[in-house]
Amino acid sequence: MTEFSIIQGGMGVGVSGWKLAKAVAEMGQLGVVSGTGIAVVVARRLQMGDEGGHVRRALGAFPIPEVAERILARHYVAGGKSDFTPFLPVSMPTLEPGTSAEELMVVANFVEVYLAKEGHKGLVGINYLEKIQLPHVSSLFGAMLAGVDYVLMGAGIPRHIPGVLDALAEGKEATYRIDADGAVGDEFVARFDPAVFCKDGAPKLKRPKFLAIVSSATLAMTLARKSNGKVDGFVVEGDTAGGHNAPPRGPMQLNERGEPIYGERDNADLKKIAEIGLPFYLAGGYGRPGKLAQAKALGASGIQVGTAFAFCEESSIEEHLKRRIIERSCAGMNDVLTDPHASPTGFPLKVLQLDGTLSEPEIFESRERVCDMGYLRRPYRREDGKMWYRCAAEPVAEYVRKGGKAEDAVGRKCLCNGLFANIGLPQVRKGLAELPLITAGDDAGILRAFVREGAVSYTASEVMNVLLGVTGVAETRNPGVAVGSV
Repeated sequence: MTEFSIIQGGMGVGVSGWKLAKAVAEMGQLGVVSGTGIAVVVARRLQMGDEGGHVRRALGAFPIPEVAERILARHYVAGGKSDFTPFLPVSMPTLEPGTSAEELMVVANFVEVYLAKEGHKGLVGINYLEKIQLPHVSSLFGAMLAGVDYVLMGAGIPRHIPGVLDALAEGKEATYRIDADGAVGDEFVARFDPAVFCKDGAPKLKRPKFLAIVSSATLAMTLARKSNGKVDGFVVEGDTAGGHNAPPRGPMQLNERGEPIYGERDNADLKKIAEIGLPFYLAGGYGRPGKLAQAKALGASGIQVGTAFAFCEESSIEEHLKRRIIERSCAGMNDVLTDPHASPTGFPLKVLQLDGTLSEPEIFESRERVCDMGYLRRPYRREDGKMWYRCAAEPVAEYVRKGGKAEDAVGRKCLCNGLFANIGLPQVRKGLAELPLITAGDDAGILRAFVREGAVSYTASEVMNVLLGVTGVAETRNPGVAVGSV
């Protein structure tokens, strides 16, 4: 018997913030915060003046007061910075972060989970991308300090995460092998020792459950059998899910729009996944009326829903963007392109086509290429044996100087800066703010299913009611959204 039937997707950067996760958790389902880029999110909220005092309240609960005080001293701006003032830079993730960078990473993860869990007994999870390995161990410690209930991770093969959770729960040093181009074996390892960080002794912590996000039965079986600790279940994502998608099996072929073509081979074998004997949840196209019952009929414990929650009132996407996207959905105008080149990770990325954003080729081409946040940088081994970092979205000459191929930089977009602009925290350069890049699943076309007639927004509870099939809700919605419809 599982604890919930709906997982609210952990959408980064900051889209699934603490307010959204808390709202979902309070309704008895699994609320999930995004851990992607969370150090910068918290630092920038403080520089914006911390409206409502929420970050400062969470800092007041951090178990090492002097660390929290240092974070405030470095980042808090009373009254907030002006819209024309750039944010102060935050150190980019590295193999051996300095003390201030490590403190911010731990504290930021604590803050987000603490606020999501505050004042209720519901379940809260945190989502990370396996592709962003460098901050994993310190991030997980911060989330566990705040009592996070679940950790979810995809965009790779996270088979070493269970062992990290085990070590941190026991107050032991956690190590994590970093995949770096040109490296051999365990040449580069990230480390975090709770005893060193806490100084007065490492606390024993609750070990959160771990849900791996997979796209195939083969990967699910590999993780269940070969992970260095317990895997507690799976989220099985299809190619219509928002954000990063797994590439198609075999050579990539593109349709007339330039999107990867997925076929029968790319559909996960749910029968084999069920035979593993662990709970699993279906994601990608399941945020629609009637889909929860369909998923359970296929043997799943429930569904994970991202896109529907991404544009609800509690999400952190800028209000004017949400309103435009909801209005376009109600008019049948939303268009999501699966771009095989946009992400520096090399994974196909779902990009909502919206004028005035980086989805417009002219706007993308006019943007100065710069990499100053570094979350999607790829580690590589230099000739001198040291680890260094490169990003396919950084200036092409710099990328090539570091050993990258110029052709691999074509069409790559700076997700870091674009995603921060989505949530109202854009960097300012030469007096101009970075522009958004909206990612969403194919379900962006049916957001009207959650909007009451005459309304221009909807809440997380309205999403939940529609998904759960609460009596008396469906007839108040905009018509024309049937199960499986677009």
